[in-house]
Amino acid sequence: MPWRKAVLIVALLLLFVPAVRADIAVYGDGLASGWQDWSWGGVTRDFNRASPVQAGTASIAVTYTGAWSGLQLGAPSPLNVGAYDTLRFYVHGGTSGGQTVQVQVGDGSSSVLRDVTPLANTWTQVDVPLLDLGAQRQVTYVYWFNASAGAQPVFYLDTISFLSLGIPTPTPLPPGAGPPLSVDVSANRHAISPYIYGMNFADEALAGELQLPVRRWGGNATTRYNWQNDTSNHASDWYFENIPNDNANPSTLPDGSSSDQFVEQDRRTATSTLLTVPLIGWTPKARSVACGFSVAKYGAQQSTDPWNADCGNGVRTNATDISGNNPLDTSLAIAPSFVQAWIDHLTAKYGDAAHGGVRFYNLDNEPMLWNSTHRDVHPTPTSYDEMRDRTYAYAAAVKASDPSALTLGPAEWGWTGYFWSALDAAPGGAWWNNPQDRLAHGNLPFVAWYLQQMHTYGQQNGVRLLDYLDLHYYPQASGVSLSGAGSASTQALRLRSTRSLWDPTYVDESWIGDTVELIPRMRQWVNDNYFGTKLAIGEYNWGALDNINGALAQADVLGIFGREGLDLATLWDPPSAAQPGAYAFRMYRTYDGADSSFGDVAVSSVSADQSQLAIYGAQHGASGALTLMIINKSLQPLTSSLSLAGFSPAAAAAVYRYSSANLGAIVRDVDQPVSANGFTATYPASSITLIELPPAGAPAATPSATQTTPPTSSPSRTPTPTPSSSVAGQIRYFGSAVLVSQVGVHAYGTPNQISVSDSNGQFSFVNLAAGDWRFEPSKAGEINGAITSLDAAFVLQATVGLRSLTAAQRLACDANGNGSVSAIDATLILQYRVGLIAQLPVVQRCGTDWGFDPVPSALPNPQTVALQPATCQAGAIGFHPWSRPASNQDFTALLFGDCSGNWQPAAGGGAALQNRAAKLRRLRVAGGRLRYAIEIDTPTDAMDLQLRYDSQHLRLRGIRRSAQARGILLQTNEAAAGTVSIALASAATLQAGTVLIVDFEGDRRAPAPRLMGQ
Repeated sequence: MPWRKAVLIVALLLLFVPAVRADIAVYGDGLASGWQDWSWGGVTRDFNRASPVQAGTASIAVTYTGAWSGLQLGAPSPLNVGAYDTLRFYVHGGTSGGQTVQVQVGDGSSSVLRDVTPLANTWTQVDVPLLDLGAQRQVTYVYWFNASAGAQPVFYLDTISFLSLGIPTPTPLPPGAGPPLSVDVSANRHAISPYIYGMNFADEALAGELQLPVRRWGGNATTRYNWQNDTSNHASDWYFENIPNDNANPSTLPDGSSSDQFVEQDRRTATSTLLTVPLIGWTPKARSVACGFSVAKYGAQQSTDPWNADCGNGVRTNATDISGNNPLDTSLAIAPSFVQAWIDHLTAKYGDAAHGGVRFYNLDNEPMLWNSTHRDVHPTPTSYDEMRDRTYAYAAAVKASDPSALTLGPAEWGWTGYFWSALDAAPGGAWWNNPQDRLAHGNLPFVAWYLQQMHTYGQQNGVRLLDYLDLHYYPQASGVSLSGAGSASTQALRLRSTRSLWDPTYVDESWIGDTVELIPRMRQWVNDNYFGTKLAIGEYNWGALDNINGALAQADVLGIFGREGLDLATLWDPPSAAQPGAYAFRMYRTYDGADSSFGDVAVSSVSADQSQLAIYGAQHGASGALTLMIINKSLQPLTSSLSLAGFSPAAAAAVYRYSSANLGAIVRDVDQPVSANGFTATYPASSITLIELPPAGAPAATPSATQTTPPTSSPSRTPTPTPSSSVAGQIRYFGSAVLVSQVGVHAYGTPNQISVSDSNGQFSFVNLAAGDWRFEPSKAGEINGAITSLDAAFVLQATVGLRSLTAAQRLACDANGNGSVSAIDATLILQYRVGLIAQLPVVQRCGTDWGFDPVPSALPNPQTVALQPATCQAGAIGFHPWSRPASNQDFTALLFGDCSGNWQPAAGGGAALQNRAAKLRRLRVAGGRLRYAIEIDTPTDAMDLQLRYDSQHLRLRGIRRSAQARGILLQTNEAAAGTVSIALASAATLQAGTVLIVDFEGDRRAPAPRLMGQ
């Protein structure tokens, strides 16, 4: 062919040959231009090692000399890798291989992670896909992390670069059929504590933006912090080393210490402080560096501080622990007076807890690990008794210095610490088969026993030492907690593992291998052993906070906390403001960037498949708006119907969304049309959606789509002043004047609102419009054993004229709701006590176990509606017209059936007054017949008992009154085989002697029946 034609063909062919995109080098015989060494911790590195090499003349030699260290290569200017899909490098395991390494690449807001195990004497190619960084991929670092608690042998890296391998971007899946969702605003209502949205050590900008409710000063370094010289010992986290905190004016100490600065930051952001106080009995002796295991004093060790070669890790080069060191090398012994002086210092500067000072005090940190984390001063394993004694001494010091402060303990680290002591584990081997410390304490789990001891102290001293049961929880499944996103299987496991917080059917996928159901388990321990103690999780972490997967898990966890009624939680190691994990918090705290938050009253919200779409619902007590948080955990869009009950919505709902489509903003999506019965919507893959449904009649949402991004500058937020148009009051119990929490006070006006009383019995409404208003409280449940046979005795005594009742008592005693008090009511109370009936009064008033009587202040034109017997009227305060603030709008509460008025938010109630002197005595054995007498040693008006017997060998024939007790009212119920509940009451006091006769037939060799109080 002619040469011109050939040239033309070649030229045309060249037009269709794709250009080869040049790789971006990070390392090849040296760091590429623009890359720097940002390594941290105990790691040595040689960027010019001549052998072995994968290509060229040099490689990087990496040796981890300390725990949790890392080789990090950083780019000061973000590198755009949007045209590249893979990070490739080569790794060589040296002569040993098997190192535990994690490689991560990202820019702080998103990252990808891969586990790497180098092979001995072999170069291995490692490819890390970058597609999970999103469409606009930027990189500011690549690091190789020492994912172990100690030193590791040398390994080598070579030829590190970004490549374009042509990996196709996955085509988005079409929407799939999602599970049905249902919300009932009238069901399962309870207050959501704002304190569940807390963090440990959040920085001021993020705390201000989130209006962070609580911030914790915690962790191992706070166990040995000296507030007087502003110095911490960093325990096993960092070479058991005393390190003075940075302080511009140490001459002014203790004023201006790190702990003072911590409290002051919280005051600037209107955040409640949770401060850890020491129980361990030691604190840094001086404001100077000191080593718990000095190399000069105790010899060579496996690892030393890279910046201070004299501070070792306390492990000899032969891998044995150093013992017998002197605690005085770093520390001095302290007593509870050290804590008291600290709290006195804080209250003098900032006020007590009731007046803006430190609100919460943690009773140290993870004490069952002291013999490991703080073994330089506490090598002896912590026991049950030591924890009781130290808590008694130090918590009493806290309460003496600030009676209004709230305490949290025992701040246990995790699963084994809940059930056993460190002393139990000390023998090693299969110690759990023979836990000597636990067996010596009734074989009770440590937490249950600890709560019992706190209860006992309160009964004996009249002081509640423990306000919150605080446990730490880090999911133990591999690669989940405190880790990067990990593989696809790890990410799926992370999202499943949140079920360990609540699900009784979920067997934990870790070495635990059991159902954890943490929050219900904590509640049961409290209900059984120290009722009224609140629930806290002082440390937790589901990992991957720099990835959308971690943000999904974090949002799910916060929803679970609210739904399950947790009272306080603080995330360990909070995210940076730009990371996805921070957006999970923004979705609950400021989803529109203007302080709009998730509701404060949880409502029933159910997904037919929580593993695909999780849903959490809450109503705003002030505005009445309903907020729904819907989390799509799947990798495809899902379309689901949502049925709505108990709520009249406006025609359109506002939609806010955070997803992998835009990791830098919460996007205001188009409005969602809503009918009276609900709506159908599509939720993008891996997304968190907040739907805000105003009540009918509220202003319509603005339909324009916007996005919420982090503020470019974040000055500390000044708390918004409380509006003047408000109504507030307090709710107390009629008999004992106990403050009653979790009462829903309904405000009927325009629009209707609800407020829930807090732990101080306080309720409040703000931003009320002028006009007619009626405030009506309601509450259900929380009987707590307060209704007993003693209440039936009160009824009988009142019926025959031996006792006078107040008007509130007469109402509480009216068990059948007919407006009068008679022996019938006493019978019904006994039937309720033994479980023959399920509610009081029998004719339910407004569907509640409680009644309320208004106690109004003098206000213009108040309209009060007193509680009337046998009516569906919960007791209300009304105003016509209302136009100015109204404080002290108090209510008196009563519990139907509790005639004595001795209800307390603690187990037992009136039952604690009885049953201590009842005993079972065998009277006769004849053939197959056995007879027993139930006797009392001291006079009583009433008894609540439980009789247990071997139902396989004995059959109960009857329980009857003795001759001296013929006038008593008696009710029995054998609700379960071998267990009989007994309740009796008398108008005239029963004298010592036989009260009841119990007949059995069966094998006389059967174990003797047992009698106990209910």
